[in-house]
Amino acid sequence: MVADCGANCARWLLCLTNFICICVSTGVLIVATWLAADKASFINTTLNITTSKYSPASNFVDEEAEKILKEFVEPAVIEQAAYILLALGGLIFIISFLGYCGAIKESRVLLTTYGIFLIIIFALQVSLILLSTLYKSQADHHSKGFLKTSLSKYYTTGANKDAVTLSWDLIMAHMSCCGVDGYQDFRTAPLFVQKSGTEGLGRQVPESCCILTGDPFLLHPEDPSCITSPTHANSYLSNGCYNKFSNMVNDNVNMVIGVVVVLAATQLLAIIFSFCLCRAVGEERDYHYKY
Repeated sequence: MVADCGANCARWLLCLTNFICICVSTGVLIVATWLAADKASFINTTLNITTSKYSPASNFVDEEAEKILKEFVEPAVIEQAAYILLALGGLIFIISFLGYCGAIKESRVLLTTYGIFLIIIFALQVSLILLSTLYKSQADHHSKGFLKTSLSKYYTTGANKDAVTLSWDLIMAHMSCCGVDGYQDFRTAPLFVQKSGTEGLGRQVPESCCILTGDPFLLHPEDPSCITSPTHANSYLSNGCYNKFSNMVNDNVNMVIGVVVVLAATQLLAIIFSFCLCRAVGEERDYHYKY
């Protein structure tokens, strides 16, 4: 065991932080594995717990909220979420496991591997920020193109909504916006156009584009005719979500910078601690070998 005070502090800080990350990632992996292996069981358990009269959530989950909840735990949504959680949880678990075992066992190999992983992740983040800054117009173009593609290919209405549709509905309802650039985006969404035609209502926009009343989560338009006759008075038809988000980021740029700085500082400290501990372990072993 290293005798140096600074190295010991680095060791136990690495142990503590990585142990917490291991616990969190293990929980994520358990839930993701359950989702991937038995979606029906997860859906039934989620609905039973949430809607049970003994559940703390039962006081504010009415019939309409329960209907929305069922849409969120549809098999298609669950399957997509399961694979995302598996990948994310697996990556965090592996890196945290290397850091924890390397610190607790004072293994130079594990600590070095852990530090290299963090350096790669840090370098990727820095590269992404630099590229986004240097090529802002191209980044905006590609980001907007990706969002338009997701809306055009996957957005639908009615029953059997998938994760993409539900995500767009939440974003538009809570940000008071409509589409990527405006309501015209839904005219180029084949699934939306097809389902709207099947409905026979003459739908032009989804409920989430309308000015809502009550809880935005429930998607209740203040004006029922909004979905067929959207105007500036009853909807956000001209307020694109991309510009709305850009303005929100610009208005809170100090907070965004603060979050980025804290995240970068945390990663840098973890990298420094891992290599400092690795060096201290090497010096300690060399000392014992000589004397």
